[in-house]
Amino acid sequence: MPRRPPRAHSATRNSATGSFDGYAAAAPGLASLVAIELRALGVTPRADVGGVSFNGSMETIAQANLWLRTASRVIVRVASFRAQAFHELERLARAVPWERFVAAGGTVRFRVTSKKSRLYHTDAIAQRFAEAIEHRLGKASAIDTTGTEAGEGEGDVEGDETTPRAQLFVIRVVHDQFTVSADSSGALLHRRGYRKAIAKAPLRETLAAAMLMASDWTGSVPLVDPLCGSGTIPIEAALLARRMAPGLRRTFAFLQWPDVDAALCARVRADATGKALPRALVQIRGSDRDAGAIESARANAERAGVLRDIEFTVAPLSTLDGTGNSERIGYVVTNPPYGVRVGQAAKLRDLYARFGQVLRISSPRWRLAILSANPRLDAELRLPLKERLKTQNGGIPVRLLTADVPAGSNDPAGE
Repeated sequence: MPRRPPRAHSATRNSATGSFDGYAAAAPGLASLVAIELRALGVTPRADVGGVSFNGSMETIAQANLWLRTASRVIVRVASFRAQAFHELERLARAVPWERFVAAGGTVRFRVTSKKSRLYHTDAIAQRFAEAIEHRLGKASAIDTTGTEAGEGEGDVEGDETTPRAQLFVIRVVHDQFTVSADSSGALLHRRGYRKAIAKAPLRETLAAAMLMASDWTGSVPLVDPLCGSGTIPIEAALLARRMAPGLRRTFAFLQWPDVDAALCARVRADATGKALPRALVQIRGSDRDAGAIESARANAERAGVLRDIEFTVAPLSTLDGTGNSERIGYVVTNPPYGVRVGQAAKLRDLYARFGQVLRISSPRWRLAILSANPRLDAELRLPLKERLKTQNGGIPVRLLTADVPAGSNDPAGE
């Protein structure tokens, strides 16, 4: 009996419900937080190692891009099919509804991965898809080859998050099964649009937001970052406290899709704008001994629209004053240096020991949330640390640790 030729299955939109198959990609360890955020948007999330699948309308896709604080990007499944030869791929790729995601003559780029499949040459696969787009749209599309991307959520070609970019299509081939997705975000979602000035070892905005969420800070009690650098943690805290959508000040790839209702997108953005509080209701502070870092932090906060919500000061760690009153409760959330290079850890032991001492003296009953890459340095804090999540920062494995600073205890570090 002859083999039935393979058929393409469009995953773009369910014709009966008008819904899309979406996927919010996340950095390692953050998928559970992304799932919580999606659930708050009213959708049912299905988390896996690399991110969270969900089903929703175009409005849902727009809301996800505007509101997700911890996701790396949002992609939409376009089509799936099985192909073991290039002639099959060419025919099936021409059936994909490319016109919903890129205009004739538009610029496109591809990220292709192939595992355990007969078609394994990624450049050749990308070329077949480019030819299919040209055939479908009737006009050649430019192919952007300015970079490659290593992972579905994290890799990205640097670009301006406030201007349109080439439409990215993510092609995954596993056991001859092709999955085609359109990126709806454009620049990765950590690029909020406010961080032009960067201090040393910048923390991604999505990871800063994850630290706040995983430590259970909700914006109802004061927060201090005594090693704030360019201000990412205090700024993300202010956005959270004011209920400001993190994507309000940037553009997205889906806004360029020919099939998207511009009025709907404008309404979603206006609705998000209307939900923001005029001011943060709690005190948020950031300090650093580097005056240049504090200058950068203020500039970033002003671009984010939250400068009035944060008190930035040039001050050493030893001057941390979390409470001034042992009856007040708040959070110290920070990303200290890790000492991952040979010889650095020894120099940082005194910093960590002093930090723990200052916390016990100035911030009893406060909660510490700290990003850590070195258990030996953690021990110098002499606090009852608990692991909240594991992830990576700049390729370095890190853990988010929290500790409730004991009240009324003697200071062992001061002996």
